[in-house]
Amino acid sequence: MLTRFAKRKIRQSGFTLVEVLVATIVLLTGVVAVAQLVPVAVTANNVSRRDSTALVIAQRELAQMLEQSLGVFSFTDALGNACSLGSAGAPGTTVGSPVVVIANRPTINYSVAQVGGYGFTTPVDAQDPYRSQYDVRWAVITDGNGTKASSRRIIISARLLGGNRYGLPLTLDAMVQQ
Repeated sequence: MLTRFAKRKIRQSGFTLVEVLVATIVLLTGVVAVAQLVPVAVTANNVSRRDSTALVIAQRELAQMLEQSLGVFSFTDALGNACSLGSAGAPGTTVGSPVVVIANRPTINYSVAQVGGYGFTTPVDAQDPYRSQYDVRWAVITDGNGTKASSRRIIISARLLGGNRYGLPLTLDAMVQQ
């Protein structure tokens, strides 16, 4: 009778309690690891959205500036902002928002107040669920003979106002020549 019971026990198949516990621990470890990545992905997505919006704003403004002839030193942009584009009277001089060089690249210094005619704050977009506003600033370096401009370099930057973390401003640098 004992041999019959021993044979029956050997033929039984399935998982032991230890195997089930080990599999559960491995599975839970994987689920917890993936769950910790969700906030990182959400933050990265928000940073990308902020940078993309800043890029579009800066590109649109830069395109309007580059459309102006070298003899034009102020204009009103599509948003109704009065924009200054330097002056031929000070060739080679940076005018507008202060520029600092970080990692060998020029960028606008946001630690000082906006310079009139060389910056604006975007209006809140009613379509934007985040109600974001961007601080847009630029500097212009005009080259020429003192009376007539022969080239213009524009360094324009945009950054999100407010928010719960510091983000680097997006900076574009372009030059137009005659």
